[in-house]
Amino acid sequence: MAKAAVSKSEVSEASALQGSVPKVNETPPWWLTLPDDFYCQSDGTELDAEYPFKVYGSAFLDVMLRTSLASMLSASMLPRMLSGRHVEEEKAHLEFYAELAELRDAERVFVEPPDNVDVVGHSPKRREFSPGGGIPSLYLSFRSPFEPLNPEVADDYLSHRRNRTARALYWTHPSGPRPTLIFVHGVVEHWYALNARYFSLRQFYDRGYDVLMVTLPFHGQRGDRRSPFSGYGLFASGFAHLNESMLHAISDLRVWMNYLYARGAPSVGISGLSLGGYLSALLAVVEPRLAFCIPNSPLVAPVDTMRAWQPTRRIMEISARRIGADPLALRRGMAVHSPLSYQPQLDPDRVMIIGGAGDRFTPPRYVRLLHAHWPQSHLHWFPGNHMFHIGQADYLRLMQEFMDRCCQ
Repeated sequence: MAKAAVSKSEVSEASALQGSVPKVNETPPWWLTLPDDFYCQSDGTELDAEYPFKVYGSAFLDVMLRTSLASMLSASMLPRMLSGRHVEEEKAHLEFYAELAELRDAERVFVEPPDNVDVVGHSPKRREFSPGGGIPSLYLSFRSPFEPLNPEVADDYLSHRRNRTARALYWTHPSGPRPTLIFVHGVVEHWYALNARYFSLRQFYDRGYDVLMVTLPFHGQRGDRRSPFSGYGLFASGFAHLNESMLHAISDLRVWMNYLYARGAPSVGISGLSLGGYLSALLAVVEPRLAFCIPNSPLVAPVDTMRAWQPTRRIMEISARRIGADPLALRRGMAVHSPLSYQPQLDPDRVMIIGGAGDRFTPPRYVRLLHAHWPQSHLHWFPGNHMFHIGQADYLRLMQEFMDRCCQ
């Protein structure tokens, strides 16, 4: 199962020689080709007829749960959206990121972090989650070297001091470093215990993989102490902070990769749910060192996703009117961190996309959109929704077999 670590230069050279996939800059940008009504188009998969009760029943439940999350996000966005003093700066910020998105130059947007970041760790304390069963675990952290891309928001963004410390929980094997799975949680859902159990990460550990569960910006201990919920800071300070948070997450993930490879991991891959799936796919456009990428129910087009939810649709409409931006301008202003905006670095045979037929947080049409961006990548549907993964045992087995093959 071991796979020799490959340097960035070696992988970049190999990727340049492939030449089999058209360059992104040779095609129109996705935000121009995606229909304006994409957010409300109908969905369907081959599982609908086979498991109608599971698919449509879980879809109905998803809409109810989605409304609860949308209400939380809307409450965090509303104060800034209604503040007149932020209108002009929001418009200028969107244009800053839109111009960068137009270039579709991943190296310019995703600045490579230094190799010498000091990562420190400690064993689980009494109130911290421990997997038990004799699994050696470390709570890791480092001072994030990330600097915001937009100098106009740098001071404000970096003023959130707790957010500047990246955190993760690392499960290791006593015999030494193994192929490693980086797992990235979804929005709000930062708890290590929840993700470990919900995604059966112990199975991957028992199969021989080390596991690193990361904490995303503004979540958990990275959030401000007075934040009403985990992830609040992603949405409370406007589009610029949201954009920079995505870039920040990718920078931190690259530091974690550097740490794992420096420690001796023979290979490193990534998977995550929803926002974690989005960031997994995004990392694969800047990190050719990945052995595999498995986005699960990935967010793909954030503006369109939020337009499909209520009450966030209304908030987006208010915001667009106040800053003089239509949905296309909002798409363009947030495309700087979309995996659809850049050429994938991984061979599509190393990408496995998972989607729920009844998912109404990130419906099947978004999963297909990402799949189309990686022609010949693997695609697996399960008959559940975003929160209840009916048939999860099947895709966990497929994930394990897929990872074994990619890490040989």
